Amino acid sequence: MKLALLINPAARGGRQSAAAADAANRLRAHGIETSLISGGSAAESSALLQIALRAGADAVAVAGGDGTVHLALAEIAGTGIPLGIIPVGTGNDIAAALGLRELDVRGAADVIAAGRTRTVDLARITRDDGTFELMASVLASGFDSRVNDRANAMRWPRGSSRYTVALLIEFLTLHAAPFTLQMQLPDGSRRDVTDDLVIAAVGNGPSYGGGIPICPDADIADGLLDVTIVRPAGRLRLLRLLPRVYRGTHTTIPEVSTFRVRSVRLESEAVTGYADGDPIGLLPLTVEAVPGALTVFAPR
Repeated sequence: MKLALLINPAARGGRQSAAAADAANRLRAHGIETSLISGGSAAESSALLQIALRAGADAVAVAGGDGTVHLALAEIAGTGIPLGIIPVGTGNDIAAALGLRELDVRGAADVIAAGRTRTVDLARITRDDGTFELMASVLASGFDSRVNDRANAMRWPRGSSRYTVALLIEFLTLHAAPFTLQMQLPDGSRRDVTDDLVIAAVGNGPSYGGGIPICPDADIADGLLDVTIVRPAGRLRLLRLLPRVYRGTHTTIPEVSTFRVRSVRLESEAVTGYADGDPIGLLPLTVEAVPGALTVFAPR
């Protein structure tokens, strides 16, 4: 096997680069020809990955978090080239959906070396100008995307606790926004929702923000997407309900509704959509399931 190992382009030195080197050594010990790829930007990293694939790499691995995985999706989705994940990012929600988040660097490398693969779904997010991106985890819009804005601007604390701190700060200015959702259900029928919402999240996988199961029943391989919407309630009530969100038991409260869909179009003024932890653009956005679009190395 010839494997291209992509490092988070923002990680110059430090923990992620060291983890990538450790993973590469482990993979080489298994007899896997491993090349490290580290561009100075996302665009440069994508270009280098394209070169590695043209040069004959027949597998790709990522040492980083959801954003670095997101970068690789554009190059290998639909090709059958398998993706491995060394989960050393901030959130690692894609790794969690695949049962990889709790593995250390060497354990994750061993999963790749074992060669067991499975196919999973992706979601295509299309802007109104026709451009699109692929995602593997959750599209956030509303309160949760503002949390992402704040978390990305923070330098402390590190790790997934950054999202928790950002979330608590954003509660101080919590407000709903008018949304329209146009959903295609599994049977092909249509369901529209027009309402003031605090959150509208679309999940290919169950969690975002470092393990928050906003779409707790989402299955990364069922060919469908899960939509979770949260209607406004008093700030104190929502704060008291926050532990239920972290446990994934929030879907039974009156302010929350969930839907399983083939696709959904989200419309709202001045709301940014985030996917796999990165900003995708202002709504409106259309999200549709792409079944079986990605091959991944998976644990037994």
